[in-house]
Amino acid sequence: MSISPKAALLEEYALVARALSAPARLTLLEQIAQGERGVEALADKTGLTIANTSQHLQALRRAGLVTSRRAGKSVIYRLSDARTLALMDLIRVVAERNLAQVERILRGLSDGADAPEPVSREELALRMAEGSVTILDVRPADEFAMGHIPGARNVALADLEGIAATLDPGTEIVAYCRGPYCVYAHQAITALRKRGLNARRLEGGLPEWREDGRLVTA
Repeated sequence: MSISPKAALLEEYALVARALSAPARLTLLEQIAQGERGVEALADKTGLTIANTSQHLQALRRAGLVTSRRAGKSVIYRLSDARTLALMDLIRVVAERNLAQVERILRGLSDGADAPEPVSREELALRMAEGSVTILDVRPADEFAMGHIPGARNVALADLEGIAATLDPGTEIVAYCRGPYCVYAHQAITALRKRGLNARRLEGGLPEWREDGRLVTA
């Protein structure tokens, strides 16, 4: 029995939706958005077994969300294109607007306070040109080494208290991390604002900055 063209299309659309239905796959997409990675590296970063990582990556590839290439004996994965990143962010936006639990979790990251409005990428670029901003990249050091916003200082969350006294209280601080699902920047600005510093997070993260065509240094 044949199915209608519409039913066939909906089945393909559902394939994409099913590929995004596992938290582990969203975590993998977040990691791949930082730069190309092999299966072993992705397993190490996410805490998944190599077998589970491979299975999840195959589901993402079947849905057209990632592509892969061979490098010797390794298989290297990357996002298919900027639309995958946009889809990841859309999931975040819908969840934040419609799920009360998401709002509670985000408020918890800000210790119950209203978080300041994020800094747009356009605004940050202008502030960088003026030299009137301090930029903190709060991703792990290996991700920072793969590429970061020019002039950014790599600081782990655990080290924020130690470096807070070295930051200029008269200069706004902008923190960024991995992108749609990363909470490091939320946690960083909460910690810095507790110390009286003027801190906000960047709208999006390094992947969105790169997709805008803005300069990234390694």
